[in-house]
Amino acid sequence: MNLFGLRRRWFAGLLIGAMFSPLSASAEEGVTETSLLLGQTVGVTGQIAGPVREMMAGANAYFAKINAAGGIYGRKIDVRTLDDQFDPALTAKNADKLIRQEHVFALFQSRGTPHTQMLLPLLAEHKIPLIAPSTGAAVFHRPVNHYVFNVRATYQAEVRKAVEQFSTIGLKEIAILHVDDSFGQDGLEGFRAAMEMKGLKPSAIVSYDRTKPDVRAAVQAVQASQAKALILVASAGPAAELIKGLRAAGSGVQIMTLSNNASQSFIDSLGKDAAGIMVSQIMPAPHLLSTVLGQEFKQLAKEYKVPESYAAMEGFVSAKVMVEGLRRAGKNLTREGLIRALEGVKRHDFGGLMVDYSEKDHSGSEFVELTLIGRDKHFIR
Repeated sequence: MNLFGLRRRWFAGLLIGAMFSPLSASAEEGVTETSLLLGQTVGVTGQIAGPVREMMAGANAYFAKINAAGGIYGRKIDVRTLDDQFDPALTAKNADKLIRQEHVFALFQSRGTPHTQMLLPLLAEHKIPLIAPSTGAAVFHRPVNHYVFNVRATYQAEVRKAVEQFSTIGLKEIAILHVDDSFGQDGLEGFRAAMEMKGLKPSAIVSYDRTKPDVRAAVQAVQASQAKALILVASAGPAAELIKGLRAAGSGVQIMTLSNNASQSFIDSLGKDAAGIMVSQIMPAPHLLSTVLGQEFKQLAKEYKVPESYAAMEGFVSAKVMVEGLRRAGKNLTREGLIRALEGVKRHDFGGLMVDYSEKDHSGSEFVELTLIGRDKHFIR
């Protein structure tokens, strides 16, 4: 073969190698030999900043631990976080930037129901998965979304648990106070179904505006209902104001709120009105050392100075699920490969929390339990 022929074969070999190399220019976005880029848009500031920071602390600590041990197949996990100030419009803008400009591999742990809904068109357009959105809205569970993998149980399961508990102890005059958005509507749907199942009629159904909550009007409506128990579907800031407003008005109604308020910062925001408030939980107790998960979280919290809260535990568990999926996806990582790998997680015990996925179900966990805020300003199981 002449020199020209050898050169031509050499260049052809280079071209073929480049085409099939997983680390070539055609490799999945956000993936290099040494790094893996995830994107996150959450309210680092705004009315849910406290719980969000606790949640992020738990997740980031676990990723840091994995990175310190060499990463996943030699790739260190880097989470690029943008602050959406708990504004759905900004959530969409941030996600678009993360996908189009930052070229993230996947999205991780959004926060809020209407906020996460803003991401769905982008997920479908770019075929990019979202792992562990911090919302329990049913819309992310049914029908199954190919690109969304939930970790926490549904809000409707939490509301159902509360109705069961109240009716069991004889509190059958139950009202609901909810934010007037898709999060609140989801909670209301679960409330109606649970009340009907128990053969009960709501004492009152009260809503408030998400952007400009009228606390006084909401408090007056609840008091007028003569309800003995109240299910509060609200984010941390408004929930604290509504609870304090009810107590200031002399209301002794038994109040239960959902797991989105399961943070130490929420307890602290209630001040003297914290004791006796019920909060549903979708994670095992962070201080529960009788489980492998609790022991691991305790050590992580100590090593990385993470608050020992339910919110931090949610971040920690979500990061564990993310890492489990990445490990199962293998070294030649693709977005579809991650999706298939997660769908292969069948009743996997993370040391005290069972997570289960399939092609037809991306719900993850069904764990729900009720806790009470004690006088020492800590959750009591």
